[in-house]
Amino acid sequence: MKPQFLLLWAVLCSAAMLVAEAADRPQVDPNRKVAMRTPWGQQVTAENAWQEYPRPALARKQWVNLNGHWEYAVTSADASSPPQQWDGKILVPFAIESPLSGVEKRFAPQDVLWYRRTVPIEKHAGKRYRLNFEAVDYQSTVWVNGVEVGRHTGGNLPFSFDVTDAIRSGENTLVVRVTDSTDTHGAYQLHGKQVLEPGGIWYTPVSGIWQTVWMEELPETHLTGLKIVTKIDGTVSLQIATSRNEPNLAVGLRASLNGRVVAETSGAAGSRTLKIAEPQLWSPAAPTLYDLDITVGDDIVKSYFGLRETGITKDGEGHLRFTLNGQPIFPWGTLDQGWWPDGLLTPPSDEAMASDIQFLKEAGFNTIRKHIKVEPRRYYYHCDRLGVMLWQDQVSSGTGKRRGSESSSAEWTRLKPDPVDAVWPDAAHQQFMAELKTMIDTLHNHPSIVQWVPFNEAWGQHRTMEVGQWTVAYDPTRHVNIASGGNWFPVGHIVDHHQYPHPGFPFDLGAGGRFDGFVKVVGELGGHGFPVEGHLWNPNTRNWGYGGLPKDKDEWLERYRTSIRMLAELKQQGIAAGIYTQTTDVEGEINGLITYDRQVHKIPAEQLAEIHAVLFASEREN
Repeated sequence: MKPQFLLLWAVLCSAAMLVAEAADRPQVDPNRKVAMRTPWGQQVTAENAWQEYPRPALARKQWVNLNGHWEYAVTSADASSPPQQWDGKILVPFAIESPLSGVEKRFAPQDVLWYRRTVPIEKHAGKRYRLNFEAVDYQSTVWVNGVEVGRHTGGNLPFSFDVTDAIRSGENTLVVRVTDSTDTHGAYQLHGKQVLEPGGIWYTPVSGIWQTVWMEELPETHLTGLKIVTKIDGTVSLQIATSRNEPNLAVGLRASLNGRVVAETSGAAGSRTLKIAEPQLWSPAAPTLYDLDITVGDDIVKSYFGLRETGITKDGEGHLRFTLNGQPIFPWGTLDQGWWPDGLLTPPSDEAMASDIQFLKEAGFNTIRKHIKVEPRRYYYHCDRLGVMLWQDQVSSGTGKRRGSESSSAEWTRLKPDPVDAVWPDAAHQQFMAELKTMIDTLHNHPSIVQWVPFNEAWGQHRTMEVGQWTVAYDPTRHVNIASGGNWFPVGHIVDHHQYPHPGFPFDLGAGGRFDGFVKVVGELGGHGFPVEGHLWNPNTRNWGYGGLPKDKDEWLERYRTSIRMLAELKQQGIAAGIYTQTTDVEGEINGLITYDRQVHKIPAEQLAEIHAVLFASEREN
């Protein structure tokens, strides 16, 4: 690709971020006089905002980053064409509500958010051009040079459009229109922890572009899909899709480890197999990743894979345990919200995002439960390379009334018999399933993901047996935790209980063999709050933790130790995993191991690892 295609910063190098405030729009919390910043957020500029390649598990060289300053405007909902006047500049990929966007303005369901920027391109014959959005919340329409190139519904996952016919050599104008209902009643929108009226366990809403925007140049014939399934005997099964169904098209595959080729083959697209001799397995103790080079005609793509298998076994006492690569393992992790004071859903940088994972690994955790959020794809790459197992939640919708009428939320019956599903319209359910399927497809090849969690605590839980059966059949390589924390139905592999502040499990509710055949876990516990002066998101709000706040740090630390000791005892009774709430403070929740601004580790990582050792005292670790 010629240098002209890569020259994008003429528009992006604005000297300052302009802030446009509309008096009739709700504003971010007025009691917070100075926005909290992380160390990485303090360094963000239009020139360095998320410049890393966004799709490391399927990488090409010919790409261009479109983050930086865009024009923005907020108009009324009846506006179907771009405004004549723009409100100012917004820093992409940060949502309009976030401090790092340079706007920090609340966005209402009746509003329309517009983006515009120009891109210099030198168009080449015989090439295709795709415009990629890693995530836009929630409904998007995109134009290139006045031509509508596509629409997308869903706020949490990547999507792209072929813009070849719409672009031209020279300057090109991109326009994006966004609407976002968040948790508006009746919208059934998958919004996760963000709500229009935040407080308690619910956080500041996020709207618009909140992950990287980028463009790639492709040959006419190129790779369009890759699905990898591995076995610990070294078998790597691949499903390969290409843009053209040409019988003589050769697809080359080459696997290597530390620069040494260990397997290669060439042939047609479709189902292919590589066999790795003397396989080195992926685990938290040894996160081995093999490089994978794929050639489809002139298209050269780099990927990777880890050899690992998940399973379930019985221990000597008859308790069901998880296995990784045939060996029992006790998943011990944190509930991880993935929120940031300066970027909200968007981490301020790739380095910042990786720092949370690195801390948890050093602290003796082998698992993260990614809670009600899908992270940027680079997050999963970092978990792959660092060796952390992931329980991946589906983003939830928690709006509406409880049981007894047409509703969008189920009654939270925990693990009691006779659970009740919410009632969802067909169209809302189909969108839920479309987003669930896209999440699984998008993240399937990451060895770090060992479990899918379709529902949490009955937030938008509906058609549970149908969803669970579909998920088990669609991805048999991972465990399915159908309803973390309650409203449990007998489907999937796991029965999951939440108990605060100290862990417990209602074994009595399994009387009569109700839980037989299901692995028992405590999917949330702890949540012990401790405020660190000078590192509170808003000193004037309710800063809280489960069980009330301790009188001092010593009491807080003893509460933490007690929870770990109790979990170790529960392990002896058959509990197979535990998840502590949580990695960091988030807004008014001060129950993190790290402050919200990431400035203070409330307990050093090495001390946490020592405390956690009791959980693994008699276990052979992977």
